[in-house]
Amino acid sequence: MAKTDSTSSDFIRDIIAADLEANKNDGWVHTRFPPEPNGYLHIGHAKSICLNFGIAAEFGGLCNVRFDDTNPSKEEVEYVESIKDDVRWLGFDWGDRLYYASDYFEELYQCAVQLIKKGKAYVCDLSPQEVKEYRGTLTEPGRESPYRNRSVEENLDLFERMRAGEFEDGCRTLRVKIDMASGNLNMRDPVIYRILRAEHHRTGNKWCIYPMYDFAHPISDSIEKITHSICTLEFEDHRPLYDWFLDELGIYHPRQIEFARLNLSNTVLSKRKLLQLVQEGNVTGWDDPRMPTLSGLRRRGYTPESIRDFCDRIGVAKRESIVDIALLEHCLREDLNKCAPRVMAVLRPLRVVIDNYPEDKVEEMEAVNNPEDLDMGSRRVPFSRVLYIEQEDFREDPPPKFFRLAPGREVRLRYAYFIKCVGVVKDEKTGEVVEIHCTYDSSTRGGDAPDGRKVKATLHWVSAHHALPAEVRLYDHLFIKADPDDVEYGADFKSNLNLNSLVTLTSCYVEPGLASATKGSIYQFERLGYFCVDSIDSSDKKLVFNRTVTLRDEWAKIEKQQKK
Repeated sequence: MAKTDSTSSDFIRDIIAADLEANKNDGWVHTRFPPEPNGYLHIGHAKSICLNFGIAAEFGGLCNVRFDDTNPSKEEVEYVESIKDDVRWLGFDWGDRLYYASDYFEELYQCAVQLIKKGKAYVCDLSPQEVKEYRGTLTEPGRESPYRNRSVEENLDLFERMRAGEFEDGCRTLRVKIDMASGNLNMRDPVIYRILRAEHHRTGNKWCIYPMYDFAHPISDSIEKITHSICTLEFEDHRPLYDWFLDELGIYHPRQIEFARLNLSNTVLSKRKLLQLVQEGNVTGWDDPRMPTLSGLRRRGYTPESIRDFCDRIGVAKRESIVDIALLEHCLREDLNKCAPRVMAVLRPLRVVIDNYPEDKVEEMEAVNNPEDLDMGSRRVPFSRVLYIEQEDFREDPPPKFFRLAPGREVRLRYAYFIKCVGVVKDEKTGEVVEIHCTYDSSTRGGDAPDGRKVKATLHWVSAHHALPAEVRLYDHLFIKADPDDVEYGADFKSNLNLNSLVTLTSCYVEPGLASATKGSIYQFERLGYFCVDSIDSSDKKLVFNRTVTLRDEWAKIEKQQKK
């Protein structure tokens, strides 16, 4: 099991430490991660995964994975498998503790029968709309259902017939009898079972009634002997109901604790909205590298270490807030800076001809793989008379403070020589510079000029004859606003989609050593950023790289300013 790097405390860990000191639960800690298999996990779920597994590891306990598969109309095996893959990828292991709420369908049914026998549950014939109308509002009490006082015998009979499939979907529900005047709307006779004919991915058509989450959740926790049921803040108002079920049933009672969910700038973390983006074609799928899903982040080149570090840094709190996505990117850069090999790539190539370099000569230049870890060694990069550099590294009429290549100016080529621009070739129709001619100083190979002259810029390059063609996808934030829901009247969050969140470059070149790059491999393209070999579209015939993150680190600047 991967461990989080947390050494600090928070209110949840303080609660658990106090429980242990009081010898509650016999000094044992058992948590769970309970995903719904109705979509792919996203970065917000990563916070919950790291918290639940991290706490279990820190206190010497265990953590279960339990799928809340109580709504078969929205659940798919694809989601189940993707969730398991994501938890493993993050570095966590549930061992033999993989469970499903559907494992407990019979026990849940018997618990409902027990509540009916106690006079605490009744079959209600109100339609869903009528149930909503009878429920009341935050300022007005609800009204009792006309079916609330059915006898225990009638309720048992009707509930059994619901299970047997006698009634149409939605025509009857099982509700618990609590308090229609409660200030907490969740306590106003909530529905705990509904009729739903939908094939379940595990139980098939065995059941046509399914429990609601608020009912299945506490009982499943109790069955698994969870000690601390850690939920996001929206379940705080559901806690009295959680406690009510366990107390009325007289079964083992875990403790529910709520924390603020993750809100990340320039993205959305609502499953409903993410599904909408997928279904409406705003992205290519759940694993689109612009998506905040773990599969999307993985395809883009995020590492599990960086995500665990991010989750540790943001911590847990009781108050909702928005975390700047720059912090997530900062955590990624810090990790990749240590482990990503350096290579050279040219994204928008400009042809360079070194006039005084022999036409048939090829040299092997030694290049460091990672200056942060010299144990990663070095590689040999071919150098020849014709090269490619970035278009933006040359200006025919350079502006002030532009120190890169220009007519009559000298620069250094990384790991190679000083070169000086002596001429340009332009397209006759457009006037665009399509080729530049240079001379090189053979005495400057891999170092400074013997006469002590200096240059103000070092450029990356690739040998035109040896370079590999590649497609490079430049990804940016999916939304232009920090809060995508900040919209004009009548618009929705999609009006803030960043139309430039993906720019595809098809005429790029990378150094030849990348011919053996495997899918998912991550590199730093020197001076350009970190890039990942696409796990789906890249092949032996076509190299495709996704930009993982740029080198520019806004969060590092923020931290630096805060320290002043």
